[in-house]
Amino acid sequence: MELEVREMRILLIQRAERFSPNSVENDKAILQAVGARLTAAGHQVDMISELALNEPLAYDAIFTMGREPETLQALKALKSVRVINRPEGIDNCARSKLEAVMAQTRTPVPPKEGPDGYWLKRGDAAAQSRDDVQYAATKAELAEKIRHFESRGICDYVVSAHVVGDVVKFYGVSGTGFFRYYYPTDDGQSKFGDEARNGLAHHYPFSAAQLQYEVERLAAAVGVEVFGGDAIIRSDGTFCVIDFNDWPSFSRCRESAATAIAALIEGCD
Repeated sequence: MELEVREMRILLIQRAERFSPNSVENDKAILQAVGARLTAAGHQVDMISELALNEPLAYDAIFTMGREPETLQALKALKSVRVINRPEGIDNCARSKLEAVMAQTRTPVPPKEGPDGYWLKRGDAAAQSRDDVQYAATKAELAEKIRHFESRGICDYVVSAHVVGDVVKFYGVSGTGFFRYYYPTDDGQSKFGDEARNGLAHHYPFSAAQLQYEVERLAAAVGVEVFGGDAIIRSDGTFCVIDFNDWPSFSRCRESAATAIAALIEGCD
């Protein structure tokens, strides 16, 4: 006998546009795709911008892409509603906090020093513009870019060495078996074009299973279930994670990701 799925009231919260640089429509599209599947399954689904969020009390489950401090504060106050991703986990995706979690979990990350330049990244929040992630070829250029960050009021930042190798973008939904990775130079999709600094992908052999293991372990420690990020695959097959975030747009695998996310939400029942 087929089990009857209880109808749920589900709220989907769209991210404020300032947290979707060059990705507003793609970020909206994954929520719409998830909502369509949940509606087809018989659930009542509402979708709003986090800027219109009041008190989301009358829902069985909430899926949020929101990053505004007010959004996270409101969701943290909810005790009887399952929220995915949890606001505490979203908080942990701020780069400085993320680096601390990466160190605790011994996630493979880039070294602090290296011969191929440096990356300077905003540490207090997710990148909101291209200026929030900067490459510097030398330490002198790095110092200048740090001064520019500070002139913008950004005094919380992180620095890592540039790593030579293939850039891969990965996407996951914990607990569902869903995991995908892609080479952005293969399809030309890019938010800021930074991947071009590593050149065209060589498709160096590596263990995708090990990458999945490492990033799912990191996701659990951070406290998110829907996640994405970037890694560098070196020529010897070793890799390091250079970025990790809550709720990517899944633009390369939207349909299959939406199915996995909808299944995760239905598991909230």
